[in-house]
Amino acid sequence: MNFINHNIRLLALAALGSGIFLACAQTKSVTASKSSTEASKAGKIVPTNLKWSERMLLSEMQRFPESWMLDFSKSPKWTYPSAIVLDAAEQLYAKTGKKEYYNYISEFGEKLIKEDGTILTYDLEKYNIDMLNSGNVLLYLYEKEKKEKYLKALQTLRSQIDGQPRTKEGSFWHKKIYPYQVWLDGLYMGMPFYTHYTKDFVKGAEATKAYNDIVFQFDSVQKNLLDKKTGLLYHAWDESKEQAWANKETGLSPNFWGRAMGWYGMAMVDVLDYLPEDHPGRARLISYIKSYTDAIIKVQDKDSGLWYQVLDKAGEKGNYTEATASAMFVYTIIKSVNNGYLPKSYKTYAKKGYDGIIKNLITVDENGVVNLNKCCAVAGLGGKPYRDGSYEYYINEEVRSNDAKGTGPFILASLEFEK
Repeated sequence: MNFINHNIRLLALAALGSGIFLACAQTKSVTASKSSTEASKAGKIVPTNLKWSERMLLSEMQRFPESWMLDFSKSPKWTYPSAIVLDAAEQLYAKTGKKEYYNYISEFGEKLIKEDGTILTYDLEKYNIDMLNSGNVLLYLYEKEKKEKYLKALQTLRSQIDGQPRTKEGSFWHKKIYPYQVWLDGLYMGMPFYTHYTKDFVKGAEATKAYNDIVFQFDSVQKNLLDKKTGLLYHAWDESKEQAWANKETGLSPNFWGRAMGWYGMAMVDVLDYLPEDHPGRARLISYIKSYTDAIIKVQDKDSGLWYQVLDKAGEKGNYTEATASAMFVYTIIKSVNNGYLPKSYKTYAKKGYDGIIKNLITVDENGVVNLNKCCAVAGLGGKPYRDGSYEYYINEEVRSNDAKGTGPFILASLEFEK
């Protein structure tokens, strides 16, 4: 009997040991599998286990190894789109401390600004308000490095504001070659820089005068470009009413272009980063953000969460859900919610748009490189060949992937969601 019991105990211990061994083996197998998956994600050119903000910035750095290339430039050129991605890179550097992000920003200044402060390819006499936007990169670099060449370049850009032609009531012309014209784009191109520069370098009565001027630019746009029926704003207004694209009674262009509205929203939320808390214009800007957002959520596609190239013409032949405008709207809404400019309930619209971008417009290649598709490359009014602002004009402009005017706002929106 003892012999039998002894054998039973041995068999039980063997079975138990076998079970423990099997369990350990299974645990090791699961752990190894998980580690293998993580290693696989991390081993790609752009690791897929990072957040979307970093994945997109690293993808841009892969596509455009030097930051001056971000606007598909073949040689160093002073353009505005690079600054949007570099603004996002500044925030990611602050968040992660990764030196490669800072270096990517710094090389833009090193390549574009000569030692005497001259800005490569920039021509002050053109009075092109687009050229002010990259001044934001120099404000950042001067704050970090205090290089004299950046200060000189900043002073040159600030002098452009003093000479920029204006309408009779004081709105900035978009460019000298576009006389009497105010474009929504120009609010983003010029006003965040103007506000940021004022905050960093101007004091007292002169600062107050500048802040008043900045807020006035938005007041004027609300007065002259707003469609009271829809709450949307037209792409541009010709004070002279002479342009072929301009309505002969109102001076307004004929359509609501998505990215023009996108620029305007980003302009408002970014200006508020630098406008003093006690400035009376803050409340007006915040009220404009609210009415603006109420208008754009009415034209948000119910299924995809995205926005159309021509905002109020969903379903019309040739219209399409467009990446740059969608990313800009998402950024504007989620930043406004995070900063208390909009009620928290509005986050739903931003999240629907953000998810829609990831689901419908983002693709990831075998190396983990992230692509943003269906970006309108460019659109404007007038010029040569003449752009008439018609529906057919907007829907037939070039569409491409990975335009900085879309990837930059996507990273900025991602950073807001990651807070």
